[in-house]
Amino acid sequence: MKLLLDTHIFIWACSDPSRIKAALRKAIAGSAEAVFVSAATAWEISIKRALGRLEFPVERIEAMLADMELLPLHVTLRHAVEAGALPKHHADPFDRMLIAQARAEGLTLASIDRRLTAYDVPIFGA
Repeated sequence: MKLLLDTHIFIWACSDPSRIKAALRKAIAGSAEAVFVSAATAWEISIKRALGRLEFPVERIEAMLADMELLPLHVTLRHAVEAGALPKHHADPFDRMLIAQARAEGLTLASIDRRLTAYDVPIFGA
């Protein structure tokens, strides 16, 4: 299974892995396939940090990905078009981008946000 980590899952994986269900922790750590973190996640973390809503070493994101053997997933024009065309089940633009990326790239989204199950994308953790 190829995974795309939701922002909160990535943050927890970096700072407090015990908050992630054991099955998902195992899937992230032992995935025979790829585990991705979206550029949209880095953008969301950076914005929240700038607003004072999150403490996170944004300057280390790339090193953290490498240390955890996670792969970056860039935002493409295809992703942007698909995110804009999604039904309005969820208003958060970052979550909508992750849904679009998961759909476009055939990924399973790792998230505990049950609102995302309204979309036609496999969710691990909800």
